[in-house]
Amino acid sequence: MPGASRGTMMQSRKFLFYMYALAGGGAERVFALLASEFARQGHDVTFAVDFETKENAAFLDPAVKCVTLPSGHLGSLLGLRQLIRALKPDVSLSGIGASNLKHMFAAFLSGRARRTLISFHGFFPSEPERLSRIGNALTPVLTRLCGRAVAVSDGLRDTLVARHGADPRRTLRIHNPVATLGAPARLSAAELAARPPVVLYVGRFSPDKDLPCLLRAFACVRHPEARFEIVGNGPGRQEMEDLAGRLDLGGRISFRGYLPDPAEAYRGARCFAIASKLETFGNVVAEALAHGLPVAATASAGPSEILDGGLYGALVPVGDHAALAAAIDAALAAPGEPGPRMARAAEFSPERIAGAYLAACEAIVAEAE
Repeated sequence: MPGASRGTMMQSRKFLFYMYALAGGGAERVFALLASEFARQGHDVTFAVDFETKENAAFLDPAVKCVTLPSGHLGSLLGLRQLIRALKPDVSLSGIGASNLKHMFAAFLSGRARRTLISFHGFFPSEPERLSRIGNALTPVLTRLCGRAVAVSDGLRDTLVARHGADPRRTLRIHNPVATLGAPARLSAAELAARPPVVLYVGRFSPDKDLPCLLRAFACVRHPEARFEIVGNGPGRQEMEDLAGRLDLGGRISFRGYLPDPAEAYRGARCFAIASKLETFGNVVAEALAHGLPVAATASAGPSEILDGGLYGALVPVGDHAALAAAIDAALAAPGEPGPRMARAAEFSPERIAGAYLAACEAIVAEAE
């Protein structure tokens, strides 16, 4: 979706972003990028969190004012209500089930429910926490009370409307903004093909990511010198390391843990692979494209949209590790031209996506006034 350029900047507005924390997830980074881009475009931006974390805080522009709310769910709810009443933002924004729930409650108590934008970043089974379950169960109510609701992919929007009763008139699809993470301005096919045959995965260790499928796929890769690097962490890491041992991957695999800035890993890889069963968007897929990497992915919702049905990368059936292995082998053998992939990633730039969010916010303001 096209965004407003800096040369055609709209009226300066006051915005309040709210999320439980700027922890290490993709949705948290999305909100940090959006708030920063809003501020760079001349808007007055405040970012409120329940508690401070460091993982994605570096993505916040210094112009964004940060507020830490009182501790506990009740304390943060009351603090958020007080903040909304004090700031009177033109629009307040939140993301993820629990934060959406508290945001809408605080805005309703402040008489500003119609000046809200809530956003959905995952399929509901991916958010098992109690408050998130309550917030998600109230989707029919929240999407009718709010100004606008955003889903980060067409697949997620379709699910919200068809299965969970979201108001189709107020529920939009806006893809995620993606940081380039030190991606090169140019990369030739020859330079990419000359890299060591490293297959990269970046992401959490969660059931939705189906790391067992990805490990089994790599075990079937035929390239004799291929190596597999996994960047990320989570409670399932030891289980995955044990599985790698049983698959006799030995020195061919490296578990690198969480990296706040994985740019170096992208720059050292020849291709990227992901095996998600459920993936509403997949920021890492767009990050890989920004670095010019060929992508081998299972055809879950987000990667299918980012890769435009296979135009910008290989898509295989979910759970088919043999097909994924074949796609990885093909990418290692012929990584192809990085240029079209990098151009595709530019469609998810923070400036462009922030423009789509700002257009939604302008619609909220127009209806509320």
